[in-house]
Amino acid sequence: MSSIAAALAAARQAIPPSEARWLLAHVLGCNGAWLEAHRDDAMDAAPAAAFAALVARRAAGEPVAYLLRCREFYGRDFAVSPAVLIPRPETELLVDLAKAAVAGLAAPRILDLGTGSGCVAVTLALEVAGADVTALDLSAAALAVAQGNAERLGAAVHFVRSDWFAALGAGRFDLIVANPPYIAAGDPHLAQGDLRFEPELALHCGADGLDAIRRIVAAAPGYLHGGGRLYFEHGYDQAAAVAALLRAAGYAAIEQHRDLAGIVRVSGGKVA
Repeated sequence: MSSIAAALAAARQAIPPSEARWLLAHVLGCNGAWLEAHRDDAMDAAPAAAFAALVARRAAGEPVAYLLRCREFYGRDFAVSPAVLIPRPETELLVDLAKAAVAGLAAPRILDLGTGSGCVAVTLALEVAGADVTALDLSAAALAVAQGNAERLGAAVHFVRSDWFAALGAGRFDLIVANPPYIAAGDPHLAQGDLRFEPELALHCGADGLDAIRRIVAAAPGYLHGGGRLYFEHGYDQAAAVAALLRAAGYAAIEQHRDLAGIVRVSGGKVA
């Protein structure tokens, strides 16, 4: 029977020390401070085996978020599974812009396209007072994850299974947000890192990665109130292309915003 310290030392031969601590804390249902205070404690066979299995999966490249079954986003923990894209810090910019866009509206109607884990829709429902939030996704498995997050975090969100706007029906919104797939098919990044394990539906879309964005930009004006806004995340090298799409579709007050790394990450515009 090995100790906690010995188990961590063995794991560090295969994965970074911080990841080893996260995985062992997950298995034991404790936090890092507890682990440090109990380094010499013996580990029973069952948790030791569970920890070893997680270490092996991480060493093979499986994302930590999927192993822990959660990822922090905008200060809250969201459940994730291989059915959904792992929430990323860059997407918090989309939330910041959305909050600013509806500030001052008494009961803004917000639509989140391709909600995945629900991190954007749930966050907006909790952060924007009086918001009426609808979230849609084509994947039933993703919607189940998003609905679970909404229920656990106490967010009122309407969920719709839809291929973009297809099943949405009538009605208009003050704001539409989206984090659509935008990686080009065949991009070498798809065979690297966490992307190898994330759902293809949420990652790549067409030869240049812009097929979903084209559909969203073209259709969104029909679902926005006059003066309503569309914001969407896109790839690091797509700023010029998406600005051209917005101009061609007749959007006004086109905006492009940089993330903390200085990369233009979110673009959008206003309808007349």
